[in-house]
Amino acid sequence: MNSFSCKSNFVNANGIRLHYLDWDGNGPALLFISGMGCSAYIFKQLAPRFADRFHVLAFDRRGHGDSDYPETGYEPNTLTEDLRQFLDVLNINKVILVGHSMGYIELCHFTALYPERVLKLIFLDAAYDMSAPETQAVLAKDPLPGIMPAWPDEQLNTIEEYIATITRLYPFFAAIAGQVMDEQTKHSLKRDPDNKIVPKMTDSISKEINNTFASYSPEFSTIQVPVLSFFAMPDGSDFLSSDYMAEEQKVQVIDFVQKVLIPDRKKYIEKFQQKIPQAKIVEIPNGHHYCFIKQEELVFDKMRKFLLESNSLMAQA
Repeated sequence: MNSFSCKSNFVNANGIRLHYLDWDGNGPALLFISGMGCSAYIFKQLAPRFADRFHVLAFDRRGHGDSDYPETGYEPNTLTEDLRQFLDVLNINKVILVGHSMGYIELCHFTALYPERVLKLIFLDAAYDMSAPETQAVLAKDPLPGIMPAWPDEQLNTIEEYIATITRLYPFFAAIAGQVMDEQTKHSLKRDPDNKIVPKMTDSISKEINNTFASYSPEFSTIQVPVLSFFAMPDGSDFLSSDYMAEEQKVQVIDFVQKVLIPDRKKYIEKFQQKIPQAKIVEIPNGHHYCFIKQEELVFDKMRKFLLESNSLMAQA
């Protein structure tokens, strides 16, 4: 199937309009949920590869992609109710949830509230607890925020200029630049009254989401369904820029990743495994946070094996 041959549609749920992509397919519903600031189009290369055995969809939560952008409703209960009503409108009773990054909120809270509706969970570098003091302590040591230059003041008049600015300022995104990122970014931008290209997500919405990160502790221990969790183990190279980083700054970034981030992540994975003993863990060496783009083949192979392990899925759906 061509990765761009899918239906784009909307449903009215929980008082707002939610956008989704639908690749059809026969079998259990397989729903992809993006990370913060990303649209459903981020999955347009990976998702359709499962349409031979699953009904594949991707979902824009409120404040993302082509869905509505209310200023409130970004706490776990409302996000989960959005998801529940979305599934109800589409007559999906049971679902396999695949979440990237921020997607852990819907995956964990929906499963805690409606365990009977979840068949399996897949975390795409998403099984984190941003509220944990240990996580906050690690983030506080990250030198990158103090090194990266500020967003330019000059007006960006085209989406192409905006994308070029992102890839110049953030090597992290330059490492996965291409058709998929360009497409998903277009659906996350708009023109403001001055005809300037800006993100659809407002600063106030971003603040609401960050408040949720800081306060929500995912209910890992309540999860009883099969789980597959990818953890990207970066080497630091994707964060380096020769345009604006001095050599000593590059050393600081690499040291942080190798001496602080990776050791903490390994400890976290052990705790995660203890909370969800049935979880299958995939650590990706030199992995990128958007592992389903940069390490697509590995992610696809592991996902497919996990999804097809139990023939009982077909009977449960």
